[in-house]
Formats: sequence, structure tokens, C-alpha cells
Amino acid sequence: MFHFAQYAVALSRRAGSKSVPTFVRYASKSSRPSSLSPQTSAPSPQITLRGYQEECIQSVLSYLEKGEKRLGVSLATGSGKTVIFTQLISRIPPKHNASQTLILAHRRELVEQAARHCSLAYPDKTIDIEMAHHHASGMADITVASIQSIMSGDRLLKFDPTRYKLVLVDEAHHIVSSQYLEMLEHFGLRHRADWNSITAPALVGVSATFSRFDGRKLGAAIDHIVYHRDYVDMIEENWLSDVVFTTVESNANLTKVGSGANGDFQTGALSKAINTDETNEIVVRSWLAKARGRQSTLVFCVDLSHVANLTAAFKRHGIDARFVTGDTPKKIRAQRVEAFKNGEFPVLLNCGVFTEGTDIPNIDCVLLARPTKSRNLLVQMIGRGMRLYKGKDNCHIIDMVSSLSTGVVSTPTLFGLDPAEIVENADSTELMEKKERKEREMIREQEVAEVSRLATSRQLPGSITFTDYDSVHDLIEDTSVDHYIRGISQFAWVGLGDDKFVLTTNSGNYLLIEPTADEVKQFFVKYYRKLPAGAKSKSPYATPRVVAEGNTFEHAVHAADTFAAEIFEHVFISRHQRWRNSRASQAQVDFLNKFRGEDEQLSPDALTKGRAGDMITKIKHGVRGKFNKASTRKRIANRVREKAENERSRMQGQVRVGPLHEGVD
Repeated sequence: MFHFAQYAVALSRRAGSKSVPTFVRYASKSSRPSSLSPQTSAPSPQITLRGYQEECIQSVLSYLEKGEKRLGVSLATGSGKTVIFTQLISRIPPKHNASQTLILAHRRELVEQAARHCSLAYPDKTIDIEMAHHHASGMADITVASIQSIMSGDRLLKFDPTRYKLVLVDEAHHIVSSQYLEMLEHFGLRHRADWNSITAPALVGVSATFSRFDGRKLGAAIDHIVYHRDYVDMIEENWLSDVVFTTVESNANLTKVGSGANGDFQTGALSKAINTDETNEIVVRSWLAKARGRQSTLVFCVDLSHVANLTAAFKRHGIDARFVTGDTPKKIRAQRVEAFKNGEFPVLLNCGVFTEGTDIPNIDCVLLARPTKSRNLLVQMIGRGMRLYKGKDNCHIIDMVSSLSTGVVSTPTLFGLDPAEIVENADSTELMEKKERKEREMIREQEVAEVSRLATSRQLPGSITFTDYDSVHDLIEDTSVDHYIRGISQFAWVGLGDDKFVLTTNSGNYLLIEPTADEVKQFFVKYYRKLPAGAKSKSPYATPRVVAEGNTFEHAVHAADTFAAEIFEHVFISRHQRWRNSRASQAQVDFLNKFRGEDEQLSPDALTKGRAGDMITKIKHGVRGKFNKASTRKRIANRVREKAENERSRMQGQVRVGPLHEGVD
């Protein structure tokens, strides 16, 4: 099982050691030289790692020493991921005569980039490429391969697993695809049980976006995220360029655009909604108003048609705009990118070409002309403009956020803010300060709610705490516990009492966070999947599956949120959705009124949809029964206490204030 709690712990990790590693130089092997092997031996260049890069390597080595093999490293775009994993090659010693390294990527640019880094870092090692018509020998010290090529035909068979000490995967959020899983099977890394029978190499996957929207779990390939450093950390420490955000709410209607298999908008339907003359005009005018002075703007579009039409819109305004797509011939594509790097024209448009593995550090403006539900894609697009560059003060992100009621992820969400926040020229520091102000306000609200709750609490013998409610309806309507978890999470969790919290969706599936009964609490996250109608089962749900666990409540919540973001539709779980503030439906009110007396009936005007939904969730998950049990326990405890007080008063000859008992003279 993928340890979401380990991931949650890594989220809070900060830079530590500033030490510089000792560079290890290996003697050349007798393998035949490939096209990338040096013709002459040259001293390996001294490489000074940044503090966090060394800390990351040490974290990987520490886990390997513990016997772990399948590790993930989460690092922001521009942090030097390639430098880190090429340096790992010399840090991991050979085992059982296994000394070779395999580097895998899924795109040509990433393969070529990794090969260049390795040839510079290890001039005395043989380096092969396995990609397209380039065939590696299988005997080189380092092989860099595209996953598509190495899994084609029988090309994988020449790579003997017993000769490899290390497998490195770039952009490893792709690692649960079928091709990668077949590769892991070959190297004995698919299942933990294989590790004892096969001398499996270490696996290290590196990515800036270690989460997926298709529901497949990274735990099928990676057991621990051992290091995390995001873009906010990197900006604060001046390793990445600062960013200035402007969000522009266009008039594009996305309410009829469905979701694809990956959870994001369907490309064709999204293009029809976005790629209109009116919306394209708004995009260009927004750029003219906010970023006309920028030297190098990268624009992200939906599809080929959108690229063509938006490029034409820029040109109509006299702006030299050019485009690159996956269909652009390689030579022309290279020429345009090089001209853009040299500042020969100000605007370069693309669709899906520059989301991964692109190094154009002069980009000082990123225009997001395509809405997305994917936080991964948003981070990848913004990351293109975060590399440091001489003379570049910051990168301006212009986010055309469209309709926020359809699950769009906008730049404010990356800083923990309401996605509906419209920001104007706000840099990362201002957004973080805004987030902190909101968090402080949330804490104040929680403190007030806690004081109110404690004012009605009674501590009884046996360390059982009861909260007094006049009726079960007061309990169902109490939101003090909800406020606490919603100060941690952006999702609409509902408190059920006893430190239990539930997150539901319209599908009937739900997540439950609950503690253990131990003195030192652990928190488990369980996934309940609703069975289809007609299934032969006593329960409407499949056996619950533990998907995460945490040593603290906060870690459990973060892990649960990571899981929820992958499998649930954002529109149904986000507490910031506009529908939650609209008037409650009659069906919701009718359901609630079934449990209320005639003089306690509710009307649709008395509740919002979100509030009514939370109350219904509490009823469906047994809060009424818990209230009845708590009330019974409280009545018993009150009788015990009353009897003890009466006995004490009798023994002390005191007069007890209260109704007299019959028969007392």
C-alpha cells in the first residue's frame, strides 16, 4: 500500500544540510562505446549540489539502507531533478556484481536531456541510448531509454536484471501505466515478494507532480515518497523565479463540458466552449493589458484548432506570435524554439508540447488559455516560467479561469485559497500572506466555536466527555467540529463525533477518517465503495479498504485529501463550490423534515444546499443513533452522580436543594 502518511510528512520537510558531496569517479569499463561514449578520457567536472539536492540524495540513500527499494522523489520544476538522479548513480554502490544503471523517460526530449547530463557527469562511462532506431547494447554502464522503445518487441530482453543496481524514472507520475508495470515485472520490482528471490535493483522515480486523476495508485510501483520540495519553498529560497499572478474570469460556459478518463475536461468539448472569436479576443486583450511589456510569453491552448485560431487573433493585433504543436516537423519546431529563446518574437503558443521536460528559462509570462481540473497540469504549465534567467525579475502568470462552478483549478488554489479568488498582480509572497490571514481568521473562528462547545461540556468520572444538546437536531446542526477539519482541508468533510469524519459524493462512495482505540492514537482512512444494485451482499458497500494512515490527525487528513482528489469529482467534494451556497432543494428539506416534529419543520429558505447536505450526511451515517446512546449514558451517569451526592449529603447532615422526596417527615 502506498504510504500516504509518509507523503504527508514529507510535505512539511524543509532544506537542511548544506554539505557538498564528494565526487566519485569510476574507471571506464570494457563495454563497447556507444554513440554517446567519449572518444578520450577526461576528468569528471566538479559538481556542487545545492543544499536541498544533497538532502534529497541523503534521504534516498537512507531508505535504501533500510532495505526499501521503490522510492519516489517529489521536486518542483526547475529544481534540478536530472542533476539529482544522475548524481545518485555514483552514490549507490554496486551490489552482487550489479553495477549498471537504466534511466527511463517517456519523451524524446527527456531521454536526450538525461543522456547529455550523464555524458557530462561521467565522461569515463559508456552511455547507450535505447530509442527509436538507436539500439543499446544492454552492456553499457548507463543506458537511457524511452519506455515506448524498450518495451517494443523483445528489446527489453537484452537488459539482464541481475546486472543492474539502479533504475531511474523521470516524470515518474506516469509509472503506473501498463508499460512501466511490465518493465518493473522484468526487473523484479513489481511485487515486494519478488525482492527475496531476485536481486532487484533500486528504483527511484522523480516527478514534480506525484498525484494522478485516473484513480490508479502510485503504490503499485512506489512505496515511499522520501523527499518533497515544492515551488513555494523554491521561490522563498530564491532557487526559482518569483511569480506574479493575475486571474481573468472569461465568459466561456463550461457547464456542458464533460470529464474525460483522466478526470480533466474532454478536449473536444472544451475546445468548442473555449475556442470562440469572443473568448480568443478576451485572451489577447488581457495579454495586451497586463503583459504587453513581457519579452517571452508561452501560451497553453486546448488543441490544434485553438492554437491556430488564437495565433491568428494575436496576429490581427499586430503581435508576432508563432506556434508549436506535436505535428510541427522536428526541424521547424527546433528553429522556432531557438528563435523564441533568443527573443526574436514575443509569443509562442502550444498545446501539450511544453508541459514536461522543457527548458526555456527566458519565459517571463505564461498565459493559461485553457482551463483545467488537473492540479498536476496547472503546476506543470506554471512551472515553465519559474526557471531563473539573467535580467528576469519574475514570471507573470495570466490565468483565464472561466467558470469556477465546474471544478476548474485556478492559480489561487495552489496557495490554499478559494479558487473563486480573483487576484490582480499578486506575487507568491502576497498570496501566501493572504492565505495566512485566512488561516488566522479560521483559527479565530475555531477558537470561538471551541469555547462555545466547552461551555456546554461536562467531564464525568471515567474520562468520558459529553456535550449537552437540547435535541438531536442541535447535534445534527452543530458545525463546530466541521470548522476544525475544514481549517486543514479544502474539502467538505463532516464530523460524526468520536473523532470520526466522512467525505461523501453523489456516487454513494465515501471516505472515513477514524482513530484507533489505543492510548496513543493512530488515524486510518477507509474507502467505502457502493456496490451496484442487485449485488448479493448483506451490506450495500464492498469491504472497506484502508487507503492511508497517519500518526497525527493532520497527516491523515492530508493523505485522505490526496486520495480523494484522485478518485472523486472535485465539484462534489470541494467546500468552495458555489452550489453549496445556493438555496436548499425541496428534496433535501423533505428528507430532513421526516426526522423532525411538526413544530420543527424546515423550509428551503432556512438552509443552503451545502448545509442541508452536511446534515443529511450526519443522519445517514448514524449521528441520531450516537445521540441516543450518548443520552442514555448521560442519564445513567447523572443518576449515579445524583445518588452519590444524596448519600454524601445525608452523611454530612446537609440540606439538599431540590425537590423533596415523598415520605420524608
